[in-house]
Formats: sequence, C-alpha cells, structure tokens
Amino acid sequence: MESDPIVARLRAAGCVFAEREAAFVRRHLIDPGDVERAVTARASGVPLEQAVGVAEFDGVTVAVAEGVFVPRRRAEAIPEVAAVLRPDAEVVVDLGCGSGAIAAVMTRRLPTAQVHAVDLDPASVVVARANGRRFGFTTHHGSWWDALPPALRGRIDLAVGYLPHVPSARIDGIHGDFRAHEPRSSVDGGRDGLDHLRAVVSPMAEWLAPGGAFVTLLSAEQAAHVPARIAWQDEDDSVIVLDRGAVAAWLS
Repeated sequence: MESDPIVARLRAAGCVFAEREAAFVRRHLIDPGDVERAVTARASGVPLEQAVGVAEFDGVTVAVAEGVFVPRRRAEAIPEVAAVLRPDAEVVVDLGCGSGAIAAVMTRRLPTAQVHAVDLDPASVVVARANGRRFGFTTHHGSWWDALPPALRGRIDLAVGYLPHVPSARIDGIHGDFRAHEPRSSVDGGRDGLDHLRAVVSPMAEWLAPGGAFVTLLSAEQAAHVPARIAWQDEDDSVIVLDRGAVAAWLS
C-alpha cells in the first residue's frame, strides 16, 4: 500500500510518474490548501505545471496558467544553442513565447542583452508579462514580427522560438491532458508542420541585424526539408539556425 497520500492519489488517477510529480508539487507549494487544489486539478487531467502554476525550464522557474502552453523540456536546447551562437547579442526576441520561458532563460544566459517576447494569445501574454517583470524582458501582444516596435527593425541579433510545428494530422497523437488544456494554435503547424516557420521566415531579413540568426527546433524529419544549418540533433529533434542566406534559399 502506498504510504505517500499524494503519490497514491496521482497514481490512482493514472499518473505514470506519480513520485516525480508529487515531489514537484511539494517543491513549489507549501500551503495545504494550494497543495490540495493542485493535486485535485492534476488528478482530473490538468497538466502538472498548469495545476501547480509554475514550470521548470532550463534552470529557471516560470509562472504558467491553465490554458497556456506548457514549456517543453526538449525546447531547452534552443536557448542553449542560441546563447553559444551569439554570446554578443544585444537584442534578442522570443517569437511565440507562450509563458516566456525561453525569454526568461535568455535573460539569464545573456544578461546584458535587451530581450523581447511576442505572442498572439492574450492569456499567454498576461503570463509572459508577469514573468517578464520578474526576469527583465518586455512582452508584446501580436503576430510574430508585426508585434515588435518598428525601432527594432534591422537591429535584432538573435531570434528564438519554439514554434507550433506538429502536422495537423498528428495533433491527436499529443497526450490528451495537453490537447484538452492548451490552445490547438500553440501546437498545430499546418499540413507539414512548417506553416508558422514559413510565416516567420518570410519577413525575417527585414528584422535581423547583419549577422543575425533565428534559432528554433523541429522534428529531425522536418529539419531535413529546411535550408538551414543543424546546430544540434538527437534521434527525434533538431535545433536549426536560419540566417539571411538560409532565408534567401527558403524563399527562392
């Protein structure tokens, strides 16, 4: 019989990693009422991070909320690659920021950079702005580059983003908890998963500074069809780097 009541409740609800999830709850919540609400929400199918109200991502803890995209651990490779690629970056933009997790990491990895974050989803912008006040980045509401102040045009040294890139036909393969509690728009990348990447790439050369680049993550299968440099890869995913030359190849 399970001696830990939180683990027992989570296991009974079908949580495969019940011990790990119970530890996460206790790591971030102290008040018994908050713990009870979080465990009840998680047992009902709410993603763990949304139930607790925070996510751990590449060494930082950011606020999240129900209905806002949960930062994926696989995306931690994006800021890691980006910071090594342009340690001298003065202006950094996180496109499609969700909660602002990547933007928060970039403020830590590049502490002298001016970091901006963009999202179209109003609920995400509310959460990102709260995280921005804590970590020191500025959040803008709108679609991709159009949301940014015109003064940044041609001055962005480094753009990053975990763009929606799941092919529409594969959305049903995402775990049901996430499908039910995150906007479809935060994951659906269209027929081949690359619709949002195309939308970002099209005007990108106007916004990047000389030597600027955009860093994102795709499936290894998708990356093989994009004219970009692969900066990191494992069995499933690839972090790609698009610069002005890659943009020209993409649009030709």
